[in-house]
Amino acid sequence: MGVRLFYTTVTASREVKSQQAEVMRILESKNIQYELIDISADGALRDEMRTKSGNPTAVPPQIFNEDQYCGNYVMFSEAVEEDTVENFLKLA
Repeated sequence: MGVRLFYTTVTASREVKSQQAEVMRILESKNIQYELIDISADGALRDEMRTKSGNPTAVPPQIFNEDQYCGNYVMFSEAVEEDTVENFLKLA
């Protein structure tokens, strides 16, 4: 599909919920299609997210283009500020 967003539906963290919602809102506002991958559904998905991001303690949201790591929320928000989201997502 292209852009893959690893997120969770089960978290007590308001920060994680807010960050996930903002990433989804921005992707939708830019008409960028993406696949949601809920790591709370399967621990193997969380492990995959952490392995592919190269961070054993990574938390959602984590963003990929196919299997290529794009970055986390902080990196995404920097790309939004710099108006380089398509480059960040490896779409351009």
